[in-house]
Amino acid sequence: MKSFKFILAVLLFSSLSWSANAIQDEKKWAEIYEIIDNIKEPVFQDKTFNIVDFGAKADGSTLNTEAIQTAIDKCSKAGGGTVLVPAGTYLTGAIHLKNDVNLHIAENAVLKFSTNPNDYLPLVQTRWEGNDVFNYSPLIYANGQNNFAVTGKGTIDGQGSSENWWPWKGASQYGWKEGMPSQLDEGVGRPALDKWEREEAPLFERQAGEGFYLRPQFVSFINCTSVKIEDIKIINSPFWVVHPILSKDVIFRGVHIESLGPNSDGFDPESCKNVLVENCIFDTGDDCIAIKSGRNSDGRKPNVPTENMLIRNCKMIEGHGGVVIGSEISAGARNIFAENCVMSSPDLDRAIRLKTNNHRGGVTDGLYVRNIEVGQVKDAVIRINCSYDPKEGQGNYPPMVRNVYISNITADMTGKTPAKYGLRLEGIKGENAVENIYISDCTFNGVEKVSQIEDVKNLHLENVIINGKKVEAN
Repeated sequence: MKSFKFILAVLLFSSLSWSANAIQDEKKWAEIYEIIDNIKEPVFQDKTFNIVDFGAKADGSTLNTEAIQTAIDKCSKAGGGTVLVPAGTYLTGAIHLKNDVNLHIAENAVLKFSTNPNDYLPLVQTRWEGNDVFNYSPLIYANGQNNFAVTGKGTIDGQGSSENWWPWKGASQYGWKEGMPSQLDEGVGRPALDKWEREEAPLFERQAGEGFYLRPQFVSFINCTSVKIEDIKIINSPFWVVHPILSKDVIFRGVHIESLGPNSDGFDPESCKNVLVENCIFDTGDDCIAIKSGRNSDGRKPNVPTENMLIRNCKMIEGHGGVVIGSEISAGARNIFAENCVMSSPDLDRAIRLKTNNHRGGVTDGLYVRNIEVGQVKDAVIRINCSYDPKEGQGNYPPMVRNVYISNITADMTGKTPAKYGLRLEGIKGENAVENIYISDCTFNGVEKVSQIEDVKNLHLENVIINGKKVEAN
């Protein structure tokens, strides 16, 4: 009788615990909806500045940088409005957005960006894979600006290819050949960034640009507020596609990204607050969405996490991961939400992914994911990896991933190439790196292995069915 009462008590406690977690979960969703509803969306005066009136030519070969920048500058100085890129193909170098300007790419307009690195000088302040640096200007850039947007049904083309920008990666599949320079060369590129970060060099000493082979981001802005990117199509990025840094109130809506080059992450908010991503399509050469907050000391010193982010109603096609946190996550992330997305491709590696290591560190606290339809992935449906990029060796900043709530993910690879795993969750031996993971009401079919779970504390599985069998937490 005592054993029966004990079992009953355990079952009751478990039921109450899940009920309490469900209530907490719904409370958190209500909170993020309220935060997102209060994002300050940019608004603009009813004034139009047509770039053709400033001398721009739609012949695809005339460099229109000066004409476009003049239109932007005059629009901002006049109190703001719309800078119109009308139908046609316009070649340009770096464009710097200003306060109160809506850069509108009209339907049947193509803003095509030069492949000459000199057209992205002077160097500007940015981050490159989480490290602070002065580098080539992103193709579209802003620093310290407020209330601006890039909108319209047109296309912006970065012209990244195996002949332009991409060989700097140093990988043969992207056009690099033996003897060509790359970001991997000693003393430049990635090694230079690592050295500057390790020695905590002042920002003004971190001058990259010519000879460093660090590809520019396509759209990037730093220290900005009230920003919207809406409806445009973005193709062929040299590097990360859209990269907000240290910015607040960011809306990314209805954007279609097609960029299959090296490190072509679709949307990488870094140390940002109050971010909405909705109704977007991602077909990328790297992570579709990757949430960042700085790499190593360049993230830890300012200690600005990415927080209050909602992703909804998006489609993820090709990429390393659908919704990803990391790997440059040294200042952490919190209150990250994703719902009602479709993810599927034989070239999509994972659906939900968290990646870090004990060099990067950082605390990810509060990831909420629900209602995700997965057609096909290669590696795992849900992946947590706290030993990402092991070639960095052992560090002294153990990461932490905690309070992860995932529900109602369906994945069916029956008759397709199966994923290697349903669940692949790896903490760090001897550390409480991964704890309080709640996965419920998920069904995965057509995976090779049910799970790989190591060094996870407080893992709760409720109604998780993989290959037709209920999976229990160990």
